[in-house]
Amino acid sequence: MKYLILGAGPAGLSFANKLKMAGIDSYIVLEKENEPGGLCRSRNVDGSPFDIGGGHFLDVRRKKINDFLFEFMPETEWNLFSRDSRIVVNGNEIGHPIEANIWQMKIEDQVAYLKSIAVAGCNTGVKMPEEFVNWIYWKLGDRIAKDYMIPYNSKMFNKELEELGTYWLEKLPNVSFEETLLSCLEKKPYGTQPGHAQFFYPKKYGYGELWKRMGDALGDKIKYCSDVYGLDYDNMLVKTSNGELYSADVIITTIPWKLFSEIKGMPENIKESIQHLKNSSVETRYYDKNMDTKAHWIYYPNLELAYHRILVRSNFCPNSRGYWTETNSQRLDLIPESEKDNYHYMNEYAYPLNTIEKPSIMKRLLSWSESRKVFGLGRWGEWQHYNSDVTVERALELADRLI
Repeated sequence: MKYLILGAGPAGLSFANKLKMAGIDSYIVLEKENEPGGLCRSRNVDGSPFDIGGGHFLDVRRKKINDFLFEFMPETEWNLFSRDSRIVVNGNEIGHPIEANIWQMKIEDQVAYLKSIAVAGCNTGVKMPEEFVNWIYWKLGDRIAKDYMIPYNSKMFNKELEELGTYWLEKLPNVSFEETLLSCLEKKPYGTQPGHAQFFYPKKYGYGELWKRMGDALGDKIKYCSDVYGLDYDNMLVKTSNGELYSADVIITTIPWKLFSEIKGMPENIKESIQHLKNSSVETRYYDKNMDTKAHWIYYPNLELAYHRILVRSNFCPNSRGYWTETNSQRLDLIPESEKDNYHYMNEYAYPLNTIEKPSIMKRLLSWSESRKVFGLGRWGEWQHYNSDVTVERALELADRLI
């Protein structure tokens, strides 16, 4: 075939549907699971949707991307929300990000945090560090680092926290000391808003419904239960665990590179470097209790709690109840025995980790692969923490370029 697409998550589905819209018929999508959607799949749990990959929402900022997605699930089937995300720190429940919402704390905490930020490295002329942990102290000061950022990120990344770089921090909202001070004086947030400041979520379904419809639109062009393990660059072949071989002029891989247990025709130094890529695994777990909050999700730095975030689905998913938690797989032993039987789902590949050496690994890998007509795409093909709307944008851009 002309195009062989590995993975039917948002990247693969968007690329394939773009081919279909362009009148191209010579393509196949191979998907390991028996349904499309990847990390954005949904299950029906306790009578309402449960998004097994955690909190995924459609950001409003990319109109062109949303218009493309609304072709499959019209805008009339979505609710629009203004983001309400919060942090529980030192007995204060405040808005996110913390540095824009210190004004919501007790006055004595406001004073302590402002004093700490004022003498942080970024405000005293110290050069920005290259390690993420050092950057936290440099940007936010000792108090926010110790009370929130270090414990929270320790829960998110565990032992890999010390290996993270700083090149990816444009994803984080940027709030200056002056803006933090202004927010405390005027009792309102200042600075850059976090992602998903406004977002869409389906009125009647989980987020997975969108990707299910995109899969349905492709019909028999998706081969489900096709677990890819082999990639042969010399012959442009892909092998699956059920013994099938597929060949193509162009291969688009959206699956984690570490899942290729057999790679032929790739230089050994590049092949070996793939094993240095790191990721986190996250379990989502359902609780049938309703929370007394209007927040859509809440961050918890408390190290005694297994989870790092709660998604309050009853506040964005109509006619639902309860909430779900997100917990790094290395912290599951902290879940109480009484909660072990709750419905849960383990996402082995949840987040690519932004380790210091990742950019050089991916630059070599993607550049060399593209020269052989194999393209990495999306969160796992590019090993980037892309939200779903960015993933779709990347897919459409690549499809336009190759078509």
